[in-house]
Amino acid sequence: MTFEKLNLSAPILQALKMKGYVNPTTVQQKAIPVILEGSDVFGSAQTGSGKTAAFALPLLQLMSNKQQSSRAIRTLVLAPTRELAVQIGESFRDYGKNLGMKHVVIFGGVSQHAQTTQLRNGVSIVVATPGRLLDLMEQGFIKLNDVEYLVLDEADKMLDMGFIHDIKKIVSKVPANRQTLFFSATLPPEIKKLASALLRHPVTIEVKPAPGSEVMVEQKLFMVDKISKTALLCDLIRNEPISQALVFTRTKRGADKLVKALGQKGIRAQAIHGNKSQNIRQRALDDFKTRRVTMLVATDVASRGIDVKELPYVINYDLPDQADSYTHRIGRTARAGAKGFAYSFCSPDERMLLRDIQKTTGYAIPVQEHAYKSNLHAKMIEKESSRASEYSSKRPNDRVERSRRYSRV
Repeated sequence: MTFEKLNLSAPILQALKMKGYVNPTTVQQKAIPVILEGSDVFGSAQTGSGKTAAFALPLLQLMSNKQQSSRAIRTLVLAPTRELAVQIGESFRDYGKNLGMKHVVIFGGVSQHAQTTQLRNGVSIVVATPGRLLDLMEQGFIKLNDVEYLVLDEADKMLDMGFIHDIKKIVSKVPANRQTLFFSATLPPEIKKLASALLRHPVTIEVKPAPGSEVMVEQKLFMVDKISKTALLCDLIRNEPISQALVFTRTKRGADKLVKALGQKGIRAQAIHGNKSQNIRQRALDDFKTRRVTMLVATDVASRGIDVKELPYVINYDLPDQADSYTHRIGRTARAGAKGFAYSFCSPDERMLLRDIQKTTGYAIPVQEHAYKSNLHAKMIEKESSRASEYSSKRPNDRVERSRRYSRV
């Protein structure tokens, strides 16, 4: 299928052609016609599935078909992080470049002056993180009386970050007669409850990998003492060689320490996390995308919205606290059919986290030999792998589904 068959307008198709996009992804094929029909959407799709274009393209078309005042905010998109908000804003800019619609991205951590200036000049689309949006609403810079389209992107992460009350305050100011699009990578009970309160007779769109899809992410596990993780990482960077990698740490302090340690070894790296100013975070991301920096060290929250084409490696320097975060992390690589590598370091104190990951995915990550591995590590991983194998053999259907999800997030 091509985008032409989705009944998108010529200006939008021209913008897609300039970006080199010809064939829509599965979530785009499913969502775009439904949104163009005016239905609410309850969508579940993993990172890298093309979700942003799935809602941005039809919303741009709907707004262009029904011209309104250029000063009225007609579309409001809520996102959990600054990086994701910026990425969504860039998508609306690129896809709507021939339509003349103005947008603004609202987030905290920077002066509000540039954002309020854009708002005074009039915008049709606001992409925002909840905190700064509420702040500007309370100051009188933003009114949502004319919003026709409301999007909640990565709603599960917004709930994880404690934005539920902010979301409810914001939604209470949006007209009830609106079209609402709700997207979440995971579907815990809290998400289903929130979606039920916000959506009217929604069409459910759930995108899972096709049966028989190839495993494009090659996963490796390195058992290593915590004190030896940096030395192991440096060895891998030099010996693989790893040309570019997104490296995950569990804490902000850990990210800064790792960047400093890599710098002492002559490896250029930058950190991106919540304690960094927005300007520093954006500069680090830009440097990474243009390969001026080859190692970007991030925490889970800060990584939301990072979209780097042809990223070859994801490295879990620390295992995540939540097993589902593992699939989000490794989903940053192996996009658009390219092969990617996901390396994970596990120290003895992380063995319970490893166990949760293997139970969730039903997959025992292959263990790699290396210079820093001890006999204790070998015995430990043998035990964990055995448990993961037992789990997967008892629940084969879950194992297959989770393995596919795991490999194609």
